[in-house]
Amino acid sequence: MSRPSSSSAQAARQRLGEQLRALREAAHISGVRFAELAGWRDSSVVSKVEKGQRTITADHVRLWCRVCAASPRRTEELLSEQAAAERMWMTYQQLNRGGLAGAQKSVREQYEQLTLSRSYQPKLIPGMLQVEDYTRHALTGVIIEQSVEVPDADDDLAEAVAERMARQGLLGRPDARWLYVLEEAVLRFRPYSRQVHAAQLRHLMQVMRRPNVVLGIIPMDARRRGIHPAEAFNMFDSDLVTVELVSGYLSVTTPAEIAMYEFEWNRLSSLAVFGDRARALIGEALNAAEDQDGS
Repeated sequence: MSRPSSSSAQAARQRLGEQLRALREAAHISGVRFAELAGWRDSSVVSKVEKGQRTITADHVRLWCRVCAASPRRTEELLSEQAAAERMWMTYQQLNRGGLAGAQKSVREQYEQLTLSRSYQPKLIPGMLQVEDYTRHALTGVIIEQSVEVPDADDDLAEAVAERMARQGLLGRPDARWLYVLEEAVLRFRPYSRQVHAAQLRHLMQVMRRPNVVLGIIPMDARRRGIHPAEAFNMFDSDLVTVELVSGYLSVTTPAEIAMYEFEWNRLSSLAVFGDRARALIGEALNAAEDQDGS
């Protein structure tokens, strides 16, 4: 995929900047004159905003629209685009500002409203399929890796785990389908104890029995036909794609980019095995985990 990171958010910012420049040029206002009208000594700020080289805030949009005498309708359109661009990229510091529990609760509505969920994961068990101990260990790792600081970390962790476990109840929604594709390596990775790993694999075998849950596994020896593993992503119907990266959380809403993820999902799904063949791979990984000594 050609744009797998926060560059998507940068591209959205650049598109918005181009529209602000077009607005100014249509009003026949030079960059220097605009800076004067805005009360800025440095006219380079105008260029940086219009090139998307700095964050474009709602106040910037209102300023451009006021100085250039944009119509109320055009102002609202640009403010909506600015809000969408701002939501596209969120650092983990921003996401976890209210604690892990708040971050977990902030995404619940997305899961409540979807009718088709598609999730590809090359490294971890998806949150909706995790057992409680796996979630607790995973979120404890988040606290360390993302430097989450809240007044009572233990209570926040417990509340975050409870929220994710409660969200899994949505798997029972009769009006929604949940599709998952995992690389086989996910079944073999053991980031936590052998007991937690084995319990997690047994849970995958159980959740596969749900009529509206489909779990596919891409075998490690699959003939990939040039299809490489991608970054983990989640698709909510055909309206939203979320991607958790090392540095932050990306939300993709533009149709052209969502189409890229649709294409990637179809390619990766074509490599996966399902049903009994998927159960066999999980069973092999479970046997390996149970045969290992130690924790």
